[in-house]
Amino acid sequence: MSTKDFTANVISATKVVPDGNFKDSKASGIWDINEALDLIKGGNWPNAANLNPAAFVDGLFQTHLYTGTASAQTITNNIDLTKGGLVWMKSRTGTDEHTLMDTETGTGSYLISHSANQAASTSNAYITSYNSNGFSIGSGNQINRSSSDFVSWTFRKQPKFFDIVTYTGDNSTQTVNHNLGSVPGMIIVKRLNDAGNWGVKHRSIDATDGVFLNLNHQRYDNATYWGDTEPTSTQFTVGTTHSVDSAPYVAYLFAHNDDDGGFGEPGDQDIIKCGSYTGNGSDQFIDLGFEPQWVMIKCATSGGTYFDWVIFDNMRKLDVSGSGNAPLMPNLSDSEGGVYASSSYNLVQPTPTGMIVEGTSGPAAVGQNGDTYIYMAIRRGGMQTPTAASQVFAIATKSANEPAYVSNFTVDMALRANAINSTHDTSVATRLTGKYFGLSNSTYQFQDGNEYEWDYMDGWNSNASNDTNSYSWMWKRARGFFDVVAYTGTGSARTVAHNLDVAPEMMWVKNRDNADEWAIYYGDNTDYLNLNDNGATADSDSRWNDTSPTSSVFTVGTDHSVNASGENYISYHFATVAGVSKIGSVSHSGSSTDVDCGFTSGASLVILKRTDDTGSWLLFDSVRGIIAGNSPYLKLQATAAEVTSVNILNPLSSGFQIPDDQTDGDYIFYAIAAI
Repeated sequence: MSTKDFTANVISATKVVPDGNFKDSKASGIWDINEALDLIKGGNWPNAANLNPAAFVDGLFQTHLYTGTASAQTITNNIDLTKGGLVWMKSRTGTDEHTLMDTETGTGSYLISHSANQAASTSNAYITSYNSNGFSIGSGNQINRSSSDFVSWTFRKQPKFFDIVTYTGDNSTQTVNHNLGSVPGMIIVKRLNDAGNWGVKHRSIDATDGVFLNLNHQRYDNATYWGDTEPTSTQFTVGTTHSVDSAPYVAYLFAHNDDDGGFGEPGDQDIIKCGSYTGNGSDQFIDLGFEPQWVMIKCATSGGTYFDWVIFDNMRKLDVSGSGNAPLMPNLSDSEGGVYASSSYNLVQPTPTGMIVEGTSGPAAVGQNGDTYIYMAIRRGGMQTPTAASQVFAIATKSANEPAYVSNFTVDMALRANAINSTHDTSVATRLTGKYFGLSNSTYQFQDGNEYEWDYMDGWNSNASNDTNSYSWMWKRARGFFDVVAYTGTGSARTVAHNLDVAPEMMWVKNRDNADEWAIYYGDNTDYLNLNDNGATADSDSRWNDTSPTSSVFTVGTDHSVNASGENYISYHFATVAGVSKIGSVSHSGSSTDVDCGFTSGASLVILKRTDDTGSWLLFDSVRGIIAGNSPYLKLQATAAEVTSVNILNPLSSGFQIPDDQTDGDYIFYAIAAI
């Protein structure tokens, strides 16, 4: 039985086989046992432990940050470039060139996006190999200058996402075959052996027009670019400008998913959009149908300063902090920010379903009134349900090197407690809010912390020092496990979109702009708790509007703590994943109470709160010790030092135990399996 890479891992009871997935099958109904066995042996049968990376954006695109060493190094970003792909690299801190290399043209040469020059020889100093989990680089300053910070964007070839084509010009309008499997949303073409502008065909610009990646000019009307012919799902057309006789060319093709992407665990999700909008001089919402992690924008109707191509990504301040993005400009060699560095404007802010682009209160790069802008956006990762707690949760003490708190993944949210052996605050920080953070033990609005840095692949925070009394508990966003949503209140009961893909079982909501309670939802839409105090459950229909969250939205009422008009909020969403996390409630009375979380090796984190009477928010973890007798704990709602002299929680292989000497009552808990 022959197979191809999945577009999505979906087994249908009626076995309707999408194009690009299984190509041969004997059965006309459901998959028979022999087919299933063949697929299992080949590692292609979809299950929780074996889901093809090509079904998820994480396996097809990565923003990876690294520091130059001037010596050969390997970049591990978990993208299988043996399948083919493009690597785009740029110094963040210097004016080294944008360097593009791909598997079709090999390791012997590179292109520069802001130059019309032909491909230049690498002399083995740039990418030296394309690997099954990333790529290796040599010592070239342009991609590996010592102590400089770099960003790399890697695109893997995959139907309905990205393709690379090389062809030879014949000095006439010609058609070129491709394997994108859909009509391209954007095509970028470059001549390899001589000077020539980077031609860009975008689905929002007629085939009679052209725009250039290496220039900040507006679009041009010229039939010699694309032969006045729109591309199809199998071919694109180039005119004589992009078809000089006997000249070699490379073309990068990017898809546009329109409810037909076929990605994700449900197999029905989009991961890339190419579109356009007209600036209106004010902040404007652009509906993508997903939260973006990478966005490229160009004004198509005006040119010059502040009309550059701009690229944003969520490893480099694509957030809602309001403290400014850090764009890189493909048509310029400028360092991060460039002409926009002095601006505190967030030119682009992500939302759960799209992005907000800045109007004329900021630079004209993305929203000048009356101008047309084209864009390409790629979906945020975390589309896959985790199978192990270590994939999405970590605990660390402060390190002497950056990042200050080390994990084995990119961190999206962190709790931090400094000096737990004395009075201290517990901060709640998020990649989405950048350097601004809240305190779980306070109603204060979010505060500015310059050390709250997120541009690390394996941790967070820049305030490095060896401190075993400073702890951080770190989460990664992932389907069904954890999500973060930023929204603006309206003052009227409303729904807010989220991307957890299951109904949240616990939510923490905080007003970022003003002093307000931390509103906690824990499964009952008529009740609430406050994270910042030890109060018992209270009843109010103004918190959740007596409406339970769903797999796509949650509801907030009119209470100021969740939905004041014009004020900004952050919401953290948690859920149960079998064998990874567990949220629940338990009644404890008299003898010890065993709490079965479905774990096999105990818990790495337990947050426990009494609900029928006053009681602290107690945090236990396996690094400080979940032990038989006197497990140390912290109080999230207080500044008190760690308590080590009271027996409240004992270890249990399937979860945890509340011992008999703990106060009787009703409790809620949030637990994460051993890491």
